[in-house]
Order: sequence, then structure tokens, then C-alpha cells
Amino acid sequence: MAAPVAQQADRGSPVGIFLAFLRLGCTSFGGPIAHLGYMRADFVAKRQWLTEAVFADIVALCQFMPGPASSQTGMAIGLLRGGPLGMLAAWLGFTLPSALVMTAFAYGLGAVGDVSDAGWLRGLRLVAVAVVAQAVWGMARNLAAGRERASVAVAACLVCLAVPSSLGQISAIVMGAVAGVLLLPRVAMPCDRAAALNVRIPRGVAVALLATFGVLLLGLPWVADAAGGQAVRLVSTFYRAGSLVFGGGHVVLPLLQQAVVPPGWVGQDVFLAGYGATQAMPGPIFTFAAFLGAVEQPGPNGWMGALLATLGIFGPSFLLIGGLLPFWDTLRHRPNVRAALSGVNAAVVGVLLAALYHPIWAGTIHHPVDFGFALVAFLLLTVWALPAWSVVAIGAIAGWDMAATGLFG
Repeated sequence: MAAPVAQQADRGSPVGIFLAFLRLGCTSFGGPIAHLGYMRADFVAKRQWLTEAVFADIVALCQFMPGPASSQTGMAIGLLRGGPLGMLAAWLGFTLPSALVMTAFAYGLGAVGDVSDAGWLRGLRLVAVAVVAQAVWGMARNLAAGRERASVAVAACLVCLAVPSSLGQISAIVMGAVAGVLLLPRVAMPCDRAAALNVRIPRGVAVALLATFGVLLLGLPWVADAAGGQAVRLVSTFYRAGSLVFGGGHVVLPLLQQAVVPPGWVGQDVFLAGYGATQAMPGPIFTFAAFLGAVEQPGPNGWMGALLATLGIFGPSFLLIGGLLPFWDTLRHRPNVRAALSGVNAAVVGVLLAALYHPIWAGTIHHPVDFGFALVAFLLLTVWALPAWSVVAIGAIAGWDMAATGLFG
């Protein structure tokens, strides 16, 4: 008798897993929520690599963890399907296309030189306002509904505005978790033993992976200060971003902005140009790190900087998936965990709302024409439901044309 789908999840070859995720990495436009839809359609409905219940369990865990939820979901599917090599293959396939394109885009900006006054760059920055506004709108309806969750979201936003740094974001997330336990209904997930996760990682190894995650999070900044090398500082900065950001790609923006712009590693205009271009890429938004690593000053930059930044920002996800997935079957049934997760999700909305104001809105909207441009982009994204990549392309072309005809002023 054939084993259930959930029990066959470790029988795939790394090459087959890589090719399956490479296809998604080349075609999955639309951001993290869309990525999850693509994965469900491909790996649950079409390939039947795992059951609907197992997929839901994985998504719940990845929403609870910091880092890129869609990439982590793909890593977990790869781990269940083909073990540690399957997890690596899934990540490579899903990440490689957009990381390579973003690195090439960085080289292109370097060849062009100063682009701070370019019309297409202004268009990309204004589209970025609309993209983040759309994210706030959609997440607020799903994660901050009701008086309690909305209040948590607004409180988190105020904390981030009062303390505009990574400390403020971390404090907002912790506050959200505490508020979730104290204020929000504590309802455990249904106990579905048919959806048990078949993870072939011993719990001792899982504990070691979690310990490694903590040691690197605390130790890398110390090593960077002691060694003084830019390469270590680069890895440390992006590792911290991948470790502390809840809510996915859009929420990482303010943390990375604070990390690379004030020290002078990356100019604000170049930062926003790269963020805008990232919206036109398939695959994970966290490949924005490849762009930043390639353009940052001083070196290492170029392809080496892109590699170090990409490994740094995705490294925590490998350790967390391998360390937490073996324990998730137990944790997911606890009411306090579910309540804390609800509070964290509401706080993420507040963090994103603060990011929409600063640096996005405050650094981009200066004239009525800027507001009108961003408003049209928001209309195309929300009402006309155009994919983000097409709106980014339209914004770049429209920005170039408006600058050439003097409409931007």
C-alpha cells in the first residue's frame, strides 16, 4: 500500500526539487502572498508532494517566524521532500533568478553613474509608495481587523515612529506578542494528527541549529566590531535583518534603510531605485539584499558583495526552519502561541504603516504631481489589480516621459 502523501515527502531528488522551484523563481510575480498561492497550486494540487493540512501547518510556522515567509515555506517543502539537500535546492531554485537580475541591475546603475535626477528613478520611487501602501491596506484588512488588533497595530506604529530604528521595530513586535497573549482570544489550532509533519531531523540537531542562530545573531556584531572588516560588517548587518524582521519583504525596508543609508554605504536614491526594481522581479523580495550588497561602498561590492549580503539575509531562515520545524507539531496546538501570533501579525501592520510614512512617503512625496503619480499607481495595483511588475514598468516609463516633457518640474 502506498504511503500517504505527507509520508512520502522525503523521497524527491535535489535536482528535481531545484528544477521545480526554478520554474517558480522565474514566474512567480506578485509578492509573498501570491508566492504561497503558486506553491499550493504546484506542490499540493498538481504534484501532490504534501497534503493541504501539511501545507497549512508550514505556512503557519513561517508566518510566526521572522524572515521571508514565502522563501521559508519553500525551504520547508524542500526539507520535507528531500531532506537538507532538498531545502538547499528549493532555496536556490526560488532565489537565484531574481538575485542574478538584481545584481545585474546594480552593475547597470554603476555603469550609468549618478542617476539621482533621472525621471525613471523618480517614477520607481513613487511606485514604491503605492506598493507599500497596497501592502498596508491588504494586511490591515486581514491581520488588524477588530478593535483590539487595530489598536495593537496603531500602538506599534507609534512605537516605530517614536524610536525610528531597529530597536523600535523589535520593541513593537515584542509588544504585539505580549498584547496578543493578554488581549486577544486564545484559541488553539485544531488537533489534526493526519497532518503531522514528517521531519527527519533529530531534536538534538534542531536544538543545535537554534543555538547557532542565537550565537550568530549575538556574536556577529561583536566580531564585526573587533575585526573591523567591511565583509564581516556586511554579513552581520544582513544576518540581523533576516533574523529580526517579521512580516516579509516590505517590512525589511526600514531596517535595511537604517543599516545602509545613514553610514553612507548606499545612497537614498539608489536604495529606493533598487527597491522599486525589486517589485518587478519574480521570486522573493529579500533578493533586494543582492542589489544592496552589489552597490554598497566600500567593498566588497559587485558580485561578491551581492553573494555575502544574500547569504547573510537568508542564513537565519535555514537555521530557523531546520531548528523549529521538528517542534512545530507540539507548539502549534498551544493557545498562548496562537494568541501571540495574532498580536505579532497586528503589530506587523503598524510597523509597515510607520515605514510607509518614513522613509517612503517623507522621502518621496514633495509636490502635488508626486502624490498624483503615486495615487494612480495605487489605483492600478488595487482597483485594476495589475501585477506589481507591470506597474513598476509603467512607472519607470511614465517617470522618464514626464521628466523629458517637463511635467515633473
